[in-house]
Amino acid sequence: MHMSDALLSPAVGGAMYAVSAVSIAYAVQKVKKDDLGEKNLPMMAVAGAFTFAAQMINFTIPGTGSSGHIGGGILLAGLLGGTPAVVTLTAVLLIQCLFFADGGLLALGANIFNMGVIPCLFVCPLIFRPILRKGVTHKRIMIVSVVSCVVGLQLGAFCVVLQTLASDVTELPFHTFVLLMQPIHLAIGFVEGIITAGILNFVYQMRPEILTDVLEKLEKPAERIRYIEESDKGRSDSVSAKKVILLFAVLAILVGGGLSLYASANPDGLGI
Repeated sequence: MHMSDALLSPAVGGAMYAVSAVSIAYAVQKVKKDDLGEKNLPMMAVAGAFTFAAQMINFTIPGTGSSGHIGGGILLAGLLGGTPAVVTLTAVLLIQCLFFADGGLLALGANIFNMGVIPCLFVCPLIFRPILRKGVTHKRIMIVSVVSCVVGLQLGAFCVVLQTLASDVTELPFHTFVLLMQPIHLAIGFVEGIITAGILNFVYQMRPEILTDVLEKLEKPAERIRYIEESDKGRSDSVSAKKVILLFAVLAILVGGGLSLYASANPDGLGI
């Protein structure tokens, strides 16, 4: 869902830069205040690399002639927490823009907002976290991942419509543009939700405490300790957090270096 410069006017592009800059500044301050950066830095690095690689793989949406790729916002929020996730995803989008011409420089602020700020700073605290705080199970992770990814992509796609129409660079009427964008991103969101759920369930099975955004929001330290102890019952301690981080690093290399060769050649959902 990377927007190109052709879809935005300088005024709208500049406005989205300002909104995204404020959001990122808030996220950075939050990360520093809560000392999340040092603790999460290794996971931020490998999760960001994995997301970067995964975004290179477009999957075909049957019956549409289009394709899509994961945005990664909800996945990163589940692994890192909302604010570290948006910082990480901003770095990913910046590298893609500057070195791979994936999304225009004028559109970078809009892309950060649509793909990073919305899922990490809005959908995560309003949908993802509240549902998981009721209790983390494999089924609940599946449900909340799909719902969060669908909602995040629907909001992001709708913002693309609003930003493009506000830029006055298309002759498409509002309702036609919406009908072009929302259904295809509904399908993309569902697929991303399944992928996200699979990864988060895998991580939860090995090291449940890595789902830091849930643990950090438990109110009392005693609750956090008890949560980890209960989550670890029946699980082998042989799988360390370092091994999980190493696994993500290996997956990033395999996905970026191997699976990307088999990516769909169909235009993505924003191929307008």
